[in-house]
Amino acid sequence: MQVTEEKSYSFSARDMESELSSFAEKGITEFTLQDNATLSHKGKLLKFLRAFAEKCPSVFLTLPVPAGVLDMDVCKACSELYCTLEINLDGTEKNGVYLFDKKFYSRRAATLNNMGLVFGFNMTFAAEEGDSVKLFRDRLDFALSLYPNHIDFPQIEQIFGKDAAKKPKPTRTFSTQDISMMTEVSYACQTFYSYGRAVPWFLSVLKPLKMSAAAFFQDFSEWQKTNNCALGSSWNPARAEHEEIEKMQLTFLKFKFEEKNKLPVFAALKDIVRLNGAFARASGEGAACELDLDYNPEDILSGDSLNISAFAENVTMEKCRVKVFATEDGVDYSLLRP
Repeated sequence: MQVTEEKSYSFSARDMESELSSFAEKGITEFTLQDNATLSHKGKLLKFLRAFAEKCPSVFLTLPVPAGVLDMDVCKACSELYCTLEINLDGTEKNGVYLFDKKFYSRRAATLNNMGLVFGFNMTFAAEEGDSVKLFRDRLDFALSLYPNHIDFPQIEQIFGKDAAKKPKPTRTFSTQDISMMTEVSYACQTFYSYGRAVPWFLSVLKPLKMSAAAFFQDFSEWQKTNNCALGSSWNPARAEHEEIEKMQLTFLKFKFEEKNKLPVFAALKDIVRLNGAFARASGEGAACELDLDYNPEDILSGDSLNISAFAENVTMEKCRVKVFATEDGVDYSLLRP
């Protein structure tokens, strides 16, 4: 088990109870549970979660937990904590065929979303016999349909020299060229969706473009190459400010909407992206900002914005200036005088 803030602390599962009690004294604000024996056993995990809730409820907890252990009891315990769940979205190989159970993950994600839990997926490709570009793209489309907070691709870490053992290797169904292409697509997804904090609005973008998520990220990966911010360049989304990535998102989205003859819709989309981005920064970094918008924020934050084309056609423009800021209870906004 490992705790990380400005310092790292390591200790055994046996010492868990006493160590949790010392978090406040040590000034620990974030904790990642890395004990597989606890993470994969419902009884042990529930015991840990109850102890964590009692001894350090304000500490941010990361749980890299197997999807199979996430039943209603575990989810309820997690809902009482300040936490995020990291879930491997994997299939299995049987007689050379790659099998992936969509129904299983759909049920788990529905429970997590219904309970308001934050979760992300870890995805791999060419890690099992029988996997292919088509199957990986299908998994990526499926994963994004479940509204994860983020998607990570552990194999990308080998590009930065962090874990060469995770480097995907060619198989009879996944060539070296396929691996290179899907690595770039994965990096594009990680940049645009995860570091770009696009979960509130990303799926609504695909409908007017009539594109799948995998096709969208394929195009974005090509755009990254052209603009010198692709995998292998000196640019790294992990070191970029969110506002920088937001500008990239809007530039690419304008290009795609113009390409698809949907540019009249872009004004609405731009407001949706910018307002949600401001909320994300206020929530994550406590940063306040002021925005000039073409639509009223109440309309932008309503369910109507999920259908961007209908929103642009039916909602009246109302130019305004908005201040977004963090409060003790979350994030709020106020309308400013023009």
